[in-house]
Amino acid sequence: TANFKYVTKNKQKVTKGSVAGQISIKGQKYYIKQGATEIFCDGAKVWNFNGSTEVTVSEVEADSKTLSPQKLLTNFYDKDFTYKLVSSEGAFHQIQMIPTDKRKNFKQVIIFVDKAKNLITKANVVDKSDNTIEFELSNLNTTANLPDTKFTFDTKKYPKVEVIEQ
Repeated sequence: TANFKYVTKNKQKVTKGSVAGQISIKGQKYYIKQGATEIFCDGAKVWNFNGSTEVTVSEVEADSKTLSPQKLLTNFYDKDFTYKLVSSEGAFHQIQMIPTDKRKNFKQVIIFVDKAKNLITKANVVDKSDNTIEFELSNLNTTANLPDTKFTFDTKKYPKVEVIEQ
């Protein structure tokens, strides 16, 4: 579990927005809360709840062009990226990751690994238009005991919410 903040910047590095929230990850499952919005993923389905009237349900795409929390935070040394160490100065290792599939909707990710904790605490994602999303994690808890129910949208808790299957 962790708190996160992400900042979007345009090509000229001008800040266009900032959002904060919480994230929980367990294997291929994740839960994200950002304001009233919640995203649940049990590894097979993703529920995007707008916080009031509807939840959109879709299947997890194994070869998705997007970057999942697991891909960003846990699986960066796999076959989907080429990577190189950019810097080891200061408190962080800085690693550049370039997707091997050029159809991805981003062109590179720079991750920052805290040397003392051996954890990823920051990542910068650069899209194909040279816009940047800067993710930063704080209050990391890698030993949290998370029930599987945390990663599934429970329609019984929200009986008036419209469920939209995609």
